[in-house]
Amino acid sequence: MSEAVQKLLAMDTWAVVGLSNDQSRAAYDVARFLQDKGKRIVPVHPSAPVVHGEQGYPTLAEIPFDVDVVDCFVRSELVGPVMDQAIEKNAQGIWTQLGVIDRAAGRRAEDAGLIVVMDRCPKIDWQGYGPRS
Repeated sequence: MSEAVQKLLAMDTWAVVGLSNDQSRAAYDVARFLQDKGKRIVPVHPSAPVVHGEQGYPTLAEIPFDVDVVDCFVRSELVGPVMDQAIEKNAQGIWTQLGVIDRAAGRRAEDAGLIVVMDRCPKIDWQGYGPRS
């Protein structure tokens, strides 16, 4: 497991972009998994639903507190603006889910000091993570 993956998995507050109450979507299951591992999840969705007991927000900018990781459940062509918003939000890291890739946006985020993990799933990677696995 890479050092970047380990660092992000150790962080506590995860804004999950694209998270709604649609139980058929991967974001719903992954967010519950993260919550079960002790992470605070923050739903980010245009309709700002409450998901898994946590208040949602329409955008990253509208979250009234700091987030550590921005977990992106959006299509690759939409992830660049989300990464830019994560930079503006002063997140510490960005995680894009399996199949979500924007190398140019990832470089912008890295250049801004964020840890970037792209095209991976924290639920899958957790198996190799030490203290809480």
